[in-house]
Amino acid sequence: QVQLVESGGGLVQAGGSLRLSCATSGRTFSRYAMGWFRQIPGKEREFVAGISWSGGSTDYADSVKGRFTISRDNAKNTVYLQMTMLKPEDTAVYYCAARQFLNIATRGELYDYWGQGTQVTVSE
Repeated sequence: QVQLVESGGGLVQAGGSLRLSCATSGRTFSRYAMGWFRQIPGKEREFVAGISWSGGSTDYADSVKGRFTISRDNAKNTVYLQMTMLKPEDTAVYYCAARQFLNIATRGELYDYWGQGTQVTVSE
């Protein structure tokens, strides 16, 4: 069993930055590809960013390319999402997810473990 705990969400003005962290339990973190998703009430969950087990490959939704950066520290069992140039439309609950494969997936149903989510609110 893998537990994921997100942190770093909050309220920020448009144009600002936030850094989300996702701390994981378990000794096999380095074998998991990781992803960040977000969801607005009433809408489907959407893929934001993903990173392979080694960190050598990353993928981003078009809406966040050039603004968000995903990274991981396997020694600390933690994955990060650095968000810059935030826009009001980035407001959502952000979820961290892990899948028991080495490569990235953009579909949420391919992930095995999920965190509880952290709220990000971007004001005008």
